[in-house]
Amino acid sequence: MTFPHEKYELIMWLETHVRVKSNTKMFCSCQNAIELADEPNINVCPVCMWFPGMLPTLSAWVVDLAVRASHALKGQPQERSIFDRKSYFYPDLPMGYQITQMYEPICQGGEVQSLIDGELKTFRIHHMHIENDAGKLVHAWGKTLCDYNRAGSPLMEIVTEPDFRSKADVLGYLEELQKLMRWCGASDADMEKGQLRCDVNISVRKHGETKLRNRVELKNINSFSSIGRAIENEFARQIEIYEDGGNIDQETRGWNDEKWFSTPLRSKEDAMDYRYFPDPDLPPLLLTWEFLEERKIGELPIDRRLKYRDVYKLIDDDARILSNDRITSEFYEKLVELTSDPKKSCSYITTVLFALFEASAVKLGLDDLKCSPEEIANVIKMVNADELSSTNSKIVIEKLVFEWGNAIDWVEKLWVKQSNDTSTLEVIVDQVLLANANQVAEYKAGKETLFGFFVGQCMKSSQWQGNPKIFTELLKKKLS
Repeated sequence: MTFPHEKYELIMWLETHVRVKSNTKMFCSCQNAIELADEPNINVCPVCMWFPGMLPTLSAWVVDLAVRASHALKGQPQERSIFDRKSYFYPDLPMGYQITQMYEPICQGGEVQSLIDGELKTFRIHHMHIENDAGKLVHAWGKTLCDYNRAGSPLMEIVTEPDFRSKADVLGYLEELQKLMRWCGASDADMEKGQLRCDVNISVRKHGETKLRNRVELKNINSFSSIGRAIENEFARQIEIYEDGGNIDQETRGWNDEKWFSTPLRSKEDAMDYRYFPDPDLPPLLLTWEFLEERKIGELPIDRRLKYRDVYKLIDDDARILSNDRITSEFYEKLVELTSDPKKSCSYITTVLFALFEASAVKLGLDDLKCSPEEIANVIKMVNADELSSTNSKIVIEKLVFEWGNAIDWVEKLWVKQSNDTSTLEVIVDQVLLANANQVAEYKAGKETLFGFFVGQCMKSSQWQGNPKIFTELLKKKLS
């Protein structure tokens, strides 16, 4: 028996709005709405409120960050792009139109790669354009209030191709997109702060069909979990309509996450409904090839993650953690460069440094360290050279993190340099075996689990400065 949903294929593409992390709005000097303002309508001026006679002045900062984002998307930033007016009236849009890029956007093409359930998938980008945001409507006390703090803030709209076949694809793409925007510094892309909003275009068709059917756009869903629920609901809704012999209206719907259903907002507009035309107040944006090249990004999070997993042979979870943000990844890259030991460099970040940060009374990160990567690398080198035990290395790193200084000085001050003098350590072994004659007899009678006890006693007697490898070799020889 074939269930209805098994006969259909889910086809999706995304339109994602990402707030540009510039200090000012797109066309004026008002503070950008990166964070939510304390009060409504305090970051406004005659330009973003579009008083008569006001003219826009494009922010160079916004252009700079948009070009960096274009490179992060592996797209083609354009030397020439133009601004268009998208005409529609809504109370939170004071100018009565939106300045956007319909016909010649700042970025063409591109792709985002993401690991979905262990499989590397590529999602194509159709284009990315920049535009100014509308304000915000607040519905309260039976009235609608307008907050224009957000009006005129810069957005990047990233439009994909219809490459998504599951909610896992969508969520994997969005998580990777969030990393990319943070990696290149274009945006913090925090959904809770409204810095990333996603519209999901959904259609279904029977397996084997090649033609796309009518689509439904779900607007401005504000969390990853909500997106997953909205996709599942719309997939089931469209299948039910087709199975009952109906057709899908091409429309825009709003998702109610509390009640888990969507409601129609309006029929889906065509471009002609917005009456696009070139904005007469803004000349074409012309960028030099050198300007575009100077803002290239280099390795991306997914490149680093795959390198850590496939070349450095780290487990996938460690590879993911180390490539999750640029600060962590750059610190790790530097440690590997200095130590030539990818696995131990990983361990000292993920288990030693992160544990210290977690236990700290104040919030700490790798960018807050009072020591350089070189000093952490020196600790790792001393451990690899058997000059410092793993246990004592953690003590030294704690001093480096919270009290500055350098690794060699702390090793000397703390008296933790590991002893590799075989003759000295042999004396300790003899003393331990003599003091624990009963345990020696039990061991020789077959209780081999006591071997760890002898090593521990030797380490304790050496004040944890003896090399455990040498102790192990000496004990094996004397207990055989």
